[in-house]
Amino acid sequence: MFFDYQNVYMGARRRFHDAWEPAPCGQFDPVELAQYIARDSPFDRELAQVRIYRGQPDSTKQPGSYGASRRQHARWQRDPLVHLVTRPLRYPQNWPNQQPGERPQEKGIDVQLTLDFAVMAARGQYDVGIMMSTDTDLKPALEFVADLTRQDGKPRAEVAAWSAAGQHSPRLSIAGKPPLYCHWVGEDIYRRVKDTTDYTKTP
Repeated sequence: MFFDYQNVYMGARRRFHDAWEPAPCGQFDPVELAQYIARDSPFDRELAQVRIYRGQPDSTKQPGSYGASRRQHARWQRDPLVHLVTRPLRYPQNWPNQQPGERPQEKGIDVQLTLDFAVMAARGQYDVGIMMSTDTDLKPALEFVADLTRQDGKPRAEVAAWSAAGQHSPRLSIAGKPPLYCHWVGEDIYRRVKDTTDYTKTP
């Protein structure tokens, strides 16, 4: 399971919460969600690894956010299934006196996820790779794995996406090839796997 964490988190906020709700709204337990997605399959599958990709705040520029992310990461990494990949956020040049609307941005996370998804498939490190994100920059990895798929169906690329009643839910897809199987994750499942912890507070 490959999670583009910030993308998935923001997707949950948009679909299941109002904008004014506190920051923990949208958080989810990656392992619990991955376990559901692995079970949500017509095939008998075993979850081998949960890979989480995320930008890392700078400890000197955003000490509060840095501490919160470290506490969240520590919680995830208690589970041996978790493999966490982080890259430093890129800050506006005049931070913290940046222009209105300028925010730190993730840089290189999409490239790392794309590389890992493709290279691990080519090396035979997974039979099925499920990517959860709506970032279209990740499509080349899905296309690459689709081209690798043999007659036995391996390696296989699939995707996952949030699904909310009455809302159009975007999902990653590729053109000119058989449709990718999509694991739709509804609000009922989100409520089961959501994480309401406020990581800005120290234990």
